[in-house]
Amino acid sequence: MSVRLGCIADDFTGATDLANNLVRAGMRVVQLIDVPAEGTDPTTDPAADADAVVIALKSRTVPAAKAVEASLRALEWLRAAGAEQIYFKYCSTFDSTPAGNIGQVTEALMDALGTDFTVATPAFPDNGRTVFKGHLFVGDVLLGESGMRHHPLTPMTDSNLVSVLDAQTTRPIGLIDHKVVAEGADAVRARITQLRAQGVGAAIVDAVSNDDLVRLGAAVKDLPLVTAGSGLAIGLPANWGFEPSSAAAQLPPAGGRQAVVAGSVSAATNGQVREFLSTGRPAFSVDPLRIAAGEDVAAQALAFADKHLADGPVLVYSTESPDAVRSVQGRLGAAEAGELVEQTLARVAQGLIRRGVRQLVVAGGETSGAVVQALGLTGLRIGGQIDPGVPWCAAPLPGGDTLHITLKSGNFGGPDFFTAAFAVLTGESK
Repeated sequence: MSVRLGCIADDFTGATDLANNLVRAGMRVVQLIDVPAEGTDPTTDPAADADAVVIALKSRTVPAAKAVEASLRALEWLRAAGAEQIYFKYCSTFDSTPAGNIGQVTEALMDALGTDFTVATPAFPDNGRTVFKGHLFVGDVLLGESGMRHHPLTPMTDSNLVSVLDAQTTRPIGLIDHKVVAEGADAVRARITQLRAQGVGAAIVDAVSNDDLVRLGAAVKDLPLVTAGSGLAIGLPANWGFEPSSAAAQLPPAGGRQAVVAGSVSAATNGQVREFLSTGRPAFSVDPLRIAAGEDVAAQALAFADKHLADGPVLVYSTESPDAVRSVQGRLGAAEAGELVEQTLARVAQGLIRRGVRQLVVAGGETSGAVVQALGLTGLRIGGQIDPGVPWCAAPLPGGDTLHITLKSGNFGGPDFFTAAFAVLTGESK
């Protein structure tokens, strides 16, 4: 077993986002879907030849106690696999509420590892997520002024990450600001020593560029635990001597039919749906009110797909404006509306695979979790990047076929992502 870095991600798209950056930096990465069953030998496949293992949980929006329990199980497995450092990965928009789960999981991992300090930064400049003076920016606007303030499950209205994390923890929270980071790894380590002496348990770290993340990566080489979005992953592999290599991203050749399943309500995914529709390609809209009324919407979507799959990618989606989402939630309840859509799209994905789809794009963290669980996927080999934070992955299917799948965070990807993804996979120009 050659595992250097053991990663715990709080949702499925975030896991592939993290794995993508590790692969780009030269590590061979396997993503496991949840913690392997008890009794599974962590030194056997699928992770036996991996430099890093990412365990994808569906713990971002569950009650904090459940998130802690799942994360500790993942930690136990990764430590048994020989992981030398643990990476707790959360969203680049720090998705959480005062009730959790970032702070609670962080503290539980610190306790289990016996460490008194860690760092926290969701910065990912390649996707427009930067941290300055402890405040998170999404593009050119503060987090609290971005579309995330309308998120149906984790509305983010406070841009000050020190105060956001402080509300979820018992340990004092500090800051390592951009001036310190710019001075280099030695300055960051000195600031960590200073904060530790003051009794600070975790520090938000500024990062406005990839260079900042590389400097931070070198500075935290000896910390048992780091917490971050996916951005910090670009700064860690060099600590073990890894360098960027295309060999780390090789996947089997792709074939079969193409489809997209989109459940995210983010502004980016809404734009991607509009772009796909503007091309005249076939698309089926999933209405949660019709599901709640007892209609078999999954069967309707699959009947629609039967007519069009032979001619190219088909889109099945449930995306709406923030006002429309609030209206549906007001009638059904936020949790029930989300569950109805997730389970319907998961059934659609199962039906698409039965119909020969072997290239599948899934948009949205919660939707991705439901889909991979419905398909019974237990591990993904991480391949090349489509857009920052979004790679293609490969998973074996019963019977010997390979499914190529990408799990896209709702906020990621350019407007043409749904069509560009297939071009990247098949080797055509994007």
